[in-house]
Amino acid sequence: MEIAKDFIPRYTLEDYKHWEGDWELIDGIPYAMAPSPVWKHQRLSLLLAKQIEEQLENCTAKCFVCQEVDWIVNENTVVRPDIVVVCGKVEGDEHLKKVPEVIFEIVSKATVFKDEKVKFKLYEEEGVKYYVLVYPDRRNIKIFELKDDKYGKVFEGGEGKFTFSLECPLTLEFTAIWKRI
Repeated sequence: MEIAKDFIPRYTLEDYKHWEGDWELIDGIPYAMAPSPVWKHQRLSLLLAKQIEEQLENCTAKCFVCQEVDWIVNENTVVRPDIVVVCGKVEGDEHLKKVPEVIFEIVSKATVFKDEKVKFKLYEEEGVKYYVLVYPDRRNIKIFELKDDKYGKVFEGGEGKFTFSLECPLTLEFTAIWKRI
């Protein structure tokens, strides 16, 4: 019996705008953000974003990388991925409102369920082309590509390279990243 789900309060983007602290809102349900990221998480995020930015600098299709920006999916859902890659024109200057091409989530013990289950399903439903789960403690990366509206795993490992099929060439070299952590 799942009676409780019928009585969980639902919130909107307007409610979200007034909350203190760091939150995500998924289908009207608030999720407190995990505590401040640790050194390894932040360092990994920086190195990934740096490698991506260097490759996108001369992108004529105007693809960009950004860290920890709120993505307003709809009136009931706002998430803050660790890293996003967006191609094309980005409207406004406060929050992201278009679907990213690639989303990276750096997984911790505090975020594993939300990253592997809740956000996996959300990003799949919203049409994010690539979803990348990065596991710093295991030095492992899983990459999922959207095909026929479903994610399929296209890479798993800690070594080597992966090339994303985007408007601009983007190849990540994971071995180099782990050497700098």
